[in-house]
Amino acid sequence: MDLQLAGKRVLITGGSKGIGQACAEVLADEGCHLTLVARDPAALDAAASAIRARRQVQVRTISADLSSDEAVRKVAAEAGEIDILVNNAGASPPGDLLAVDDATWRHAWDLKVFGFISLCRAVYPQMKARHEGVILNIIGAAGEKLNPGYIAGSTGNASLIAFTRALGKSSTADGIRVVGINPGATATARLEMLNRDRAQKQFGDAERWRELFSAMPFGRAGTPEEIAWAAAFLVSPRSGYTSGTMLTIDGGS
Repeated sequence: MDLQLAGKRVLITGGSKGIGQACAEVLADEGCHLTLVARDPAALDAAASAIRARRQVQVRTISADLSSDEAVRKVAAEAGEIDILVNNAGASPPGDLLAVDDATWRHAWDLKVFGFISLCRAVYPQMKARHEGVILNIIGAAGEKLNPGYIAGSTGNASLIAFTRALGKSSTADGIRVVGINPGATATARLEMLNRDRAQKQFGDAERWRELFSAMPFGRAGTPEEIAWAAAFLVSPRSGYTSGTMLTIDGGS
């Protein structure tokens, strides 16, 4: 199926690895021109080079920490006019209420919660002026299945789910669609880190982290590519009547 995305200009945060990198690769295969944002310049360059090697599309990179409003404004200005924003940057630490201190909690939310919201606010006016655009927030299933052992992440994700639904309800008047994806466990380096923490607590041995996959649907985690293909459809004109909607991809768990 032609998703009618060829030539679209896409800004992807957290685009150098994991789900963000997979989204970049899939959207490049659809003919999109990309601007990738992440904190690590070397990782960005590697991701961009790999995409350029497989597709003849434009790939720009911006190294930035989106936890500050100044950085968000700089990225929006450097990216210029875009057709699609994929908010993906950020992660929250594991831990319950007493394990996550105020500084850690605020630092995580500055990137994953306020970073998403601030970048939406930064790009929204130019989309509104053209009466066209799509915003995709890749959030996380912990915002639906609230986990007290991941309290900062669950609470932050829940707020972003509400933000996505609320904005997507009103944005259609401006010709803009706002949608979200809640990935469940996905086979990324971050999942390994979280599972090592769980395995240490559960088994007393972090090296047993792979055993935690056995209880997952289909006996495995999802793949970044499975999230990316869904993302490509949601941001495409083929899904043109979808806004204010969350898609959960967690194997049915």
